Amino acid sequence: MLGYEDIRMGDFLDRKAAAAKIRQISEMYKLEVDPDEYVKNMPVGVQQRVEIIKLLYRSADILILDEPTAVLTPQEADELFKIMHTLVDKGKSIIFITHKLREVMDISDRITVIRHGRVVGMATPADANQNKLAEMMVGRFVLLELEKEPPKIGDPVLSVNDLMVLDEHHTVAVDGVSFEVRAGEILGVAGVQGNGQTELVEALTGLHPSQSGSIRLLDQEISKSTPRQITELGSAHIPEDRQQDGLVLTFPVADNLVLNTYHLPPFSKGVKLQENVILSTATQLIQEFDIRTPGPNVTAGSLSGGNQQKVIVAREFSRPIKLLVASQPTRGLDVGSVEYIHNRILKKRDEGCAVLLVSSELDEIMQLADRIAVMFRGKIIDILPAETATKEQVGLLMAGIHPETA
Repeated sequence: MLGYEDIRMGDFLDRKAAAAKIRQISEMYKLEVDPDEYVKNMPVGVQQRVEIIKLLYRSADILILDEPTAVLTPQEADELFKIMHTLVDKGKSIIFITHKLREVMDISDRITVIRHGRVVGMATPADANQNKLAEMMVGRFVLLELEKEPPKIGDPVLSVNDLMVLDEHHTVAVDGVSFEVRAGEILGVAGVQGNGQTELVEALTGLHPSQSGSIRLLDQEISKSTPRQITELGSAHIPEDRQQDGLVLTFPVADNLVLNTYHLPPFSKGVKLQENVILSTATQLIQEFDIRTPGPNVTAGSLSGGNQQKVIVAREFSRPIKLLVASQPTRGLDVGSVEYIHNRILKKRDEGCAVLLVSSELDEIMQLADRIAVMFRGKIIDILPAETATKEQVGLLMAGIHPETA
């Protein structure tokens, strides 16, 4: 095989020799990458192969893959696992970091579980299962399978028609999207991240202007409304980035729990905040939503990610709401916090709330949603009933492949 010294001509890169070495690596490890193609034009799954080739190009014997399937469709993830097995068969060692238990069981030879920065256990797929691993990760029994009642669907709460939204670069991010979410149901929006989901949620919550189209909440047009106006109509929002958009990290937990109601009675009287009422309400919510904090006056930034998310959930769920927009609600959380958030979302749905769930975690969508809308390049290319949808079917749609036109 060509070495590093063989691909340089003085101070210049010998592109022909470099391309030849990349082809050698591609063929040896079944990575199938065109060295002459621009990375920006490659699908995300192929971009992941480029990252692996970069390591092999430098003759690395140990590869560390940190959440490598986060931006892949199920089919692309399965292809990555085949590549990983090929790498191991060729003598490479892989450290595979993921919070997805199914992937751990499918790909690993040995499993190490870390909690709070310490190794709490080791196992092999032969002597472990997902429930055992989840218990090791959290330190208690975790119910991985949700008990979900059939939905009691009511009238439309959110209606979106022909919505178009531009991203920060003034290119179309949401392209003519139409759907509705009814009371008592969860509409899950699936898709590889970066296909317009972020801009869609920001437009629905008043954080980003829409270019055209209609958004109606309880029969009121809100496409030009402010976040406060939308909130006061009965909308709740669990944002994609809890630290950037959901919390003021330097504020106490108590203040974060009233961020969207502090200007209303009983938390204020005129221009004066009622500190005692805010504190007593915070103490009650901390207990009700099991927020692990030394007290209500601790800053939100000092809490763990799971407890920061619980602060947001407590704030949004503790007032009467008709619509919940939950974007990546369990990103970066341990399986115990995931279990808790899922059960709270289901409870809201069973109380008659309309829920729009946006997640790049297909397992989360399949478990929670009553209907599944799949976004690809800014469009909703299909909406499926969750009870009959399969991962393979949704995965193909996430890649832009519709069975009827494939």
